[in-house]
Amino acid sequence: MNEKILIVDDEQSIVTLLKFNIEKAGYSADVAYDGLEALDKVKQQQYDFVILDLMLPGLDGIEVCKQIRQHQLDVPILMLSAKDEEFDKVLGLEIGADDYLTKPFSPKEVLARIKAILRRSSKQVETTQNVIRVGDIVIFPERYEAEKDGKVLTFTRKEFELLHYLSRHKNKVLSRDQLLSAVWDYDFVGDTRIVDVHISHLRDKIETDTKTPAYIKTIRGLGYKLEVPVQ
Repeated sequence: MNEKILIVDDEQSIVTLLKFNIEKAGYSADVAYDGLEALDKVKQQQYDFVILDLMLPGLDGIEVCKQIRQHQLDVPILMLSAKDEEFDKVLGLEIGADDYLTKPFSPKEVLARIKAILRRSSKQVETTQNVIRVGDIVIFPERYEAEKDGKVLTFTRKEFELLHYLSRHKNKVLSRDQLLSAVWDYDFVGDTRIVDVHISHLRDKIETDTKTPAYIKTIRGLGYKLEVPVQ
């Protein structure tokens, strides 16, 4: 195990605790104490994972996450916050974080999240599935890319994983709980709005008319279904 993890938090005690347990688990750990330092490090070095606190001096975690994704950096991000508000959770995942954890937390819980996300990421990279076609959309699983009408579409990691999962279960109705479990690797009990937010973002990128979607259909009371548009 030689994955390099960046810990971004302005609380010395949390950084020390996380660094000790992460290195004990066999990972390499680096640290940053504010948003600007974190951005500089992510742009200059290659990390396999970022643990990012929401409340930071300089730039807050939301802005750091946004800028990481705007620079097309696909590093997995686990966001931390002392707040336990649904708005923070949904916003963090909406702008490109892979997971969200509220303080206080145990080091074991952080390591479990890291392992789950890295495992899912490595499986996605190692998969050698064929190109998937759904109507005018072409999905390239190994490249984390998709095209529509020959134009490359830009997704966050979770948006792509959601599209990929829907495409592999084309024409099948999938509940929000199923999608949470499959794409986020565990259940967000009561947090199905996260799925709705990501579905909305996918529609913005693949649908011609989001008010009458041709690809991702809402099946009232059940969930969502991806299907080939009727010509």
